[in-house]
Amino acid sequence: MTVSSYRVVGMACGRCAGFVTKEVERIPGVSAVAVDLERDTVTVTSDRPLDIAEVRAAIEEAGYELRDGPAPVG
Repeated sequence: MTVSSYRVVGMACGRCAGFVTKEVERIPGVSAVAVDLERDTVTVTSDRPLDIAEVRAAIEEAGYELRDGPAPVG
């Protein structure tokens, strides 16, 4: 199991979080998605390491932008 966090630009509310969650959950192998609006992060649990291009495409499909660089930890 792999857990990865990503910084996402533009999320402001629960509806935003729902759009991002829905799109990221469509990536094969993803078992859980947690959005933290205060930190602008999305944490993804998957059965394999995810290709950043897959994650970026899902977040862009939801209408938001994946910020380059690691997400804050803790």
